[in-house]
Amino acid sequence: MLKVIIEFLERLVNNKYMNYRFILLIDSILSVAGTFFSLFLMSHFTEHAPLDECGNLLLSSMFISLVVYYLIGVHRIIIRYSSFRSIGKIMFAVVLKVIILAFIYYYFIPSATPKYLFSSCIIDGIFTFTLLIIIRLFLILLYDAILYRIGGNKTRILIYGVSAESLSLKIALHTSKYYQAIGFITNGTRFKSYKISDLPVFYFENEENFKLLVKKNNINAILFVDDNQAKKEDERLIIYCEKAGVKLLIAPSVDFKNGIIKKAVMRDIAIEDLLGRDEIKIDLDKIKLNFSNKIVLVTGAAGSIGSELCRQLATFEIQQLILFDNAETPMHEIRLELEKKYPNLKFIPFIGDMRAKNRLRNVFDRFHPQVVFHAAAYKHVPLMEENPCEAIRVNVAGSRSLADLCIEYGVEKMIMISTDKAVNPSSVMGASKRMAEMYVQSLGLALENGEIKGKTKFVTTRFGNVLGSNGSVIPYFRQQIKAGGPVTVTHPEIRRFFMTIPEACRLVMEAATMGRGNDIFVFDMGEPIKIVDLAKRMIRLAGYIPGEDIKIKFTGLRPGEKLYEEVLSNTENTSATENAKIRRADIRSCDLDKLCPKLDKIATLAYEINVEATVKMMKEIVPEYKSMNSEFEKLDK
Repeated sequence: MLKVIIEFLERLVNNKYMNYRFILLIDSILSVAGTFFSLFLMSHFTEHAPLDECGNLLLSSMFISLVVYYLIGVHRIIIRYSSFRSIGKIMFAVVLKVIILAFIYYYFIPSATPKYLFSSCIIDGIFTFTLLIIIRLFLILLYDAILYRIGGNKTRILIYGVSAESLSLKIALHTSKYYQAIGFITNGTRFKSYKISDLPVFYFENEENFKLLVKKNNINAILFVDDNQAKKEDERLIIYCEKAGVKLLIAPSVDFKNGIIKKAVMRDIAIEDLLGRDEIKIDLDKIKLNFSNKIVLVTGAAGSIGSELCRQLATFEIQQLILFDNAETPMHEIRLELEKKYPNLKFIPFIGDMRAKNRLRNVFDRFHPQVVFHAAAYKHVPLMEENPCEAIRVNVAGSRSLADLCIEYGVEKMIMISTDKAVNPSSVMGASKRMAEMYVQSLGLALENGEIKGKTKFVTTRFGNVLGSNGSVIPYFRQQIKAGGPVTVTHPEIRRFFMTIPEACRLVMEAATMGRGNDIFVFDMGEPIKIVDLAKRMIRLAGYIPGEDIKIKFTGLRPGEKLYEEVLSNTENTSATENAKIRRADIRSCDLDKLCPKLDKIATLAYEINVEATVKMMKEIVPEYKSMNSEFEKLDK
């Protein structure tokens, strides 16, 4: 029998709320019990007790209670979320009930004195109010007891901090099927022995102290209010959790847009949250003015950077967005996303290849773009080391065709997305991007000097590795960890600059806005990160011990790969811009008349698939290009 009752109560908990009609009936019955008690009590102390009218009075009490409680809405208050305001509402309903009932008493008991009426109503009111409060306290305690009983399979968490946001998280988690808040945690003993919302505030001062706390209370996870809070504990609590096998969680964000609250699910803390620097923010409202009501073309629109550029441009009230890419399935996916998220956006998915100039011309003929973002490129270093002719055809010849068409069709601005690998390149990919930069620079200088006619302003942006982009190291590490390892790192000392896809695109937008023409902008990406440290951290965040549970294997530098990336070459300097995170590079000038014959020649070699001659010509055009860990090192001798 007890088991059946418990199962019923557990189902009640899972359904979350009791039926409000059932609550109304219970409240009314308790209210009648209050009336009965007052009549019973008064019958022992007065001769005016109307025992023969008791039935009528109780029926009257039932009817009045049902009507009053229904109109005031006492039964619609969710019991476990009751507050002092709720208690006040109950008190008002009880007072109104006994006042109406007093008139009924007067009708049925004409001989009753005012003292009798007053005493009966006071006793009725006090007893009814007490019963209503007691039943609510009982249900709350019962609910908590059942939650505790069925919480054995839940993730036991500590909420970081003692702020109002932390308290809100505790309240939100009260009915969670997956998480059970055990208490709050802070650094230091300031809040030692305190309780917040009936939960203890734990503290930690060092790693041993934290381990003891976790073991004693069987803690599975630490929940942070947001990623900024997590970053503050990057060198302390985060490390303690990683070593103790405690999961790290970040609460869902809540955004207010168009009057709608949009929530994300609670997620594990990501390596992107712990890069050691704040995410770069810019004022997008100012940037919108430069793109609103413009026809914008994005090449490589289905790629990681290109698709994010499209998402941000979709919010800028542009006249039309043209998506150019040769990847059919990713293009289909970004099309579906834009249709769903931005139903009012006028956009055209255009399948085409950067190597086909006639297809590019077709885009300009049909749509006459005013702004062009050039994100299409071959970017993977080892692959381009094996396919240098294709790197030339796409990254160099394709960029050249696009730039020429921008001038021919009077495009206002072309923004080319380059890479830190173009600085003192050690790979075919880096050298091909540097050649594209050189052509765009020389074209811009020729326009400035009046050697060719046109109005297009050329802006180049350089940044390093982008977190979460297609083929980047973090998704690759995640797959390896999920498979049980090993995690492969090319070299113990290899370091890279990183930024997130959204901040990279925001900086591209701002650079495009501030570009005066023929500019190369470089982004402040913080300090380079050691890849092996990144791998170890990701292994710990997954709940494993690096080197024990998941091995790290060093595979050696890949063809064209260098240990350290640079943002500027040795012969270049920078000047400040209005954004401290963006600097303008002072670049060596390029002569268009001298460069074009070389580009014509290398394009011919690439189309002939003459690999060695193509790479040799690259080294002639970009003299700072020195191959590393590559078969093409022989061409440097």
